[in-house]
Amino acid sequence: MTDDDNKAQRRVLEREARPWGEYTVLDLGPGYKVKRIEVLPGKRMSYQRHMRRQEHWIVVQGCAWVTLDGDERVVQVGESVDVPVGTAHRIANLGMDHLVLIEIQRGDYLGEDDIVRLQDDYGRIAE
Repeated sequence: MTDDDNKAQRRVLEREARPWGEYTVLDLGPGYKVKRIEVLPGKRMSYQRHMRRQEHWIVVQGCAWVTLDGDERVVQVGESVDVPVGTAHRIANLGMDHLVLIEIQRGDYLGEDDIVRLQDDYGRIAE
């Protein structure tokens, strides 16, 4: 491994596969977390909200179909979206290529259990 490979390996703090793709935590600190999110072609994340964090997304590859509180729009490479605390949101990849975005979370709690799923294609809504 080269020094660059070793640096890249150290930057990955957490990686998790999901039915829609995967995410990698690149950095975290008090009150913030930075993720690289990859959504597979034809897949979408759950329609969800967070009660303790806001998110900022920047599309770096592909084209995102974004839903915020029921309003839908296309987000292209280089464009960004702000998701305020409590806003229902979803990212979908309607394209043929992988969708990659960088997500910056800010809040007093950034755990994965701060997800309230409203709709889910993969049966992950608690009854």
